[in-house]
Amino acid sequence: MIYSFRIVSDEVDNFKREIKIDADSSFLDFRNAICDSVGYDKNQMSSFFLCDEGWEKEREITLEDMGSDTSEDAYLMEDCILSDYIEDEGQRLIFTFDYLTDRSFFIEMKESQPGKHLKDPFCSVAMGEAPHQFVDLDEFDAKIDAKASAMADQDLDDEFYGDAEFNEDEFDAAGFDEMKFDE
Repeated sequence: MIYSFRIVSDEVDNFKREIKIDADSSFLDFRNAICDSVGYDKNQMSSFFLCDEGWEKEREITLEDMGSDTSEDAYLMEDCILSDYIEDEGQRLIFTFDYLTDRSFFIEMKESQPGKHLKDPFCSVAMGEAPHQFVDLDEFDAKIDAKASAMADQDLDDEFYGDAEFNEDEFDAAGFDEMKFDE
């Protein structure tokens, strides 16, 4: 079975990627395909989070076991097969590529094609420039301070740490399906 995943960012409005990957591939294969599609260094710590319909993180699948003190088992990308965790179209995931500043991609499984297989994953759609993998911490702190100042007269709510401009319709935005590359 082949899965098609759409990837968007809350940092860059016109950024979109679509990755096609075999359902029997590991999350590590998926991570590498994402990193290749955006030109990111694969030596950086990252994690996938399986999410509910409201983007609430449920289970973490990470690159390396960091030896946390919790009683929960560590789920490692190299050991976890996509089809064991992704069952339905619409499944949502968050891919955190920058732990220090908690920057992530939002991912949704858009289609599954039973009876077909892929040897290697590939990026079938690429729109826009990816956000930089790393940010200058002084610049990041300045943005946080500016956002906090702008909200000083408002009640702080759940939107403070997220991007209130993120639009779930970006997964279905017009023109996305028109930008295809050779398979």
